[in-house]
Amino acid sequence: MANSKHAHFRYNILDNCFRRYQNPLTIDELKAEINENLAEVFPGEAINDRTLRKDIQIFRNPIKGFGAPLETVKSGGKNVYRYNNKNFSIAEKGLLPQENELITAATQLLERFENHPKYERLSEALIKFQDQEENDSGKHLLHYDHNEEYTGFKFLKPLYFAIQKEHVLKVNFKGFKSDEVQNFEFHPHILKQYNRRWFVFGYNKTKKIERWSIPLDDRLIDFEEMQNRNYVQSKTDWNSFFREMVGVIRPVEAKSERVVLKFYNGRENYFKSKPFQPDFEEFFEGDKQDQVWIDTIINPELVQQILSYGKDVEVLEPESLREILKNQADMMKGHYGK
Repeated sequence: MANSKHAHFRYNILDNCFRRYQNPLTIDELKAEINENLAEVFPGEAINDRTLRKDIQIFRNPIKGFGAPLETVKSGGKNVYRYNNKNFSIAEKGLLPQENELITAATQLLERFENHPKYERLSEALIKFQDQEENDSGKHLLHYDHNEEYTGFKFLKPLYFAIQKEHVLKVNFKGFKSDEVQNFEFHPHILKQYNRRWFVFGYNKTKKIERWSIPLDDRLIDFEEMQNRNYVQSKTDWNSFFREMVGVIRPVEAKSERVVLKFYNGRENYFKSKPFQPDFEEFFEGDKQDQVWIDTIINPELVQQILSYGKDVEVLEPESLREILKNQADMMKGHYGK
């Protein structure tokens, strides 16, 4: 593997370029693409032709490289590079020996921080990664909740960097029940995960809506950077925005309300160990130990979370939410007959 700076950063860029089956690039265009990306992340860094050709050798090498189905074809009288298998990506390949050494070194470095409160999720991430890599036979020690059909991860990294670099995006989006593709100017501000799905929030300039959310799934067709656009900064306190509600749906003009829940069969203990909203309060009265209250936005996700407790929970306040749950219960009863 080429012994040079930022090699894996370059490999990811090249992998994306080689997958452009309809618009493959020449050697000069590949170098320009890499140097443009390097300049954004590592100012002052650039590669020469020799380094790029060594990278291409790594892609083609079946023993010490990725064994990629990389071909050179003629297009417009020039040699261009592309995979001859549209579905190939180096992300699907196992770790190379040299990469395993880097992963081991990185893991040892990160283990120093795994017990620090600031990095409390790091321990979980490390053990998941190690379990995935060390058990090639499929005999895993960890079986965790994972949405195997979810396709939104491919958008996560590009959107993360778009937010970091304050890029304005042109988004193409098609709702499940829509016959037409929507196009709008979008200023991404923050990424939010909920229920094993990711959402990006930001300013939809076309619709003049400050806190617009886009789900990262099949409805998001694609997006691209819009040049010569001034990025609009967010004025929202996103920590407060998400903390006072469950999920990602916030009805227009919605205000926080006091919700009181009464649990049955000891299920209050389960709720307290895994609340669907972090800021809940308990009652001090002895006869209300099975009750909690939260100040929250009433939205569909809150209703879904309450329904997940089935017969073991009752909404005491507000009356409007009680009515919603009653209607839900009546409709479910209708599904199963009298």
